Amino acid sequence: MDIQSRLAEDLKAAMKARDQVALRTIRALRAALMEKSIEERTGERAKGAQDTPLPEAVALAVIQKQAKQRRDAMAQYEEADRDDLANKEKEELAVLEGYLPEQLSDDAIRQELVSILEASGATGMSDMGKVMGLAMKKLSGRAGGADVQRLVREALSGMG
Repeated sequence: MDIQSRLAEDLKAAMKARDQVALRTIRALRAALMEKSIEERTGERAKGAQDTPLPEAVALAVIQKQAKQRRDAMAQYEEADRDDLANKEKEELAVLEGYLPEQLSDDAIRQELVSILEASGATGMSDMGKVMGLAMKKLSGRAGGADVQRLVREALSGMG
């Protein structure tokens, strides 16, 4: 079952259960996916394929973006001592994380980076862009960009 079909089923279940957090989060996520779908449509695709689901990788990227927005907002609310709003973001983040693949630990990312560094032929910090490109392609959806960047920096600075 693709993500969009799963969201439709989960929306029905949330309505029956009167789960306001899930309802609000799933509706926002479906709206973001619809917006991305409209943005993706061009030329021939725009004329006939309105109901074509987004590719899984694109849908995951939208969910990750939504999750990042919740994390950022949560941090800002906590900084402003608005625990009520921070908790709301935290609840929504928990719902969104249910649609994301399990995130890799730092150790798992480091293991993946070993083969990425070998494949790229990186020799130091000057190869950061090349390594990041390969790493994000391979780890997409399973690791956050900030974590990957931090660990790539760590690995490359150890080479020099």
